[in-house]
Amino acid sequence: MARVNPRERLIEAGLHLLETSGPEALQARKVAAEIGASTMAVYTHFGGMNGLLDAIVAASFERFGAALGAGPRIDDPMADFFVMGYNYREFALENPQRYRLMFGLASPRLIGTPNIGMPVGNNAFDQLITVVQRIVAAGRIRADDVVDLAGRIWSMIHGVVLLEIVGTFERDGRALTKILGPMTVDMFVGMGDRREDAERSLQLAAATIAGVR
Repeated sequence: MARVNPRERLIEAGLHLLETSGPEALQARKVAAEIGASTMAVYTHFGGMNGLLDAIVAASFERFGAALGAGPRIDDPMADFFVMGYNYREFALENPQRYRLMFGLASPRLIGTPNIGMPVGNNAFDQLITVVQRIVAAGRIRADDVVDLAGRIWSMIHGVVLLEIVGTFERDGRALTKILGPMTVDMFVGMGDRREDAERSLQLAAATIAGVR
């Protein structure tokens, strides 16, 4: 079995500390100690904590993108979007500290805000753009600029998920079934879809998710 290189081990150690102890635990000494190395390892492989922090964010976005694309494709592009939205929420709730760090909502003291504009982060957004393009091509919603459409949609999902993370909504599933799902249907209807079609797509997505779990 191939050994994981020190760089990857430091990233994994940082991710572990982030989720178990919060962003304040992301200190060179603590991360290095997780893998039995000296603080110098952080500087050797990343040039310092800012470099390691960017690498942690990049790894988080890579896994976020993989989570968004998980699951079977459906012929209905809007149903595919609803599955993606479900996966988005699941990733954020399972990795709340990571999610907040990814979007610049939490950062260790004395360390700059991570570079969330990096290409790996944009790759996750590109997946949303692709599914929005399919929805537009199917004639389900009006043909506004797809980047603008994707930005509106992402902003809505992000807002609801963040409110759930900070405890505004109870984590009993109602934020998904009573707020995010209906709000997304309303949004698509406002963009030109028929309500019965949007609700049918939501039901198809729910059945697909239930079949995969």
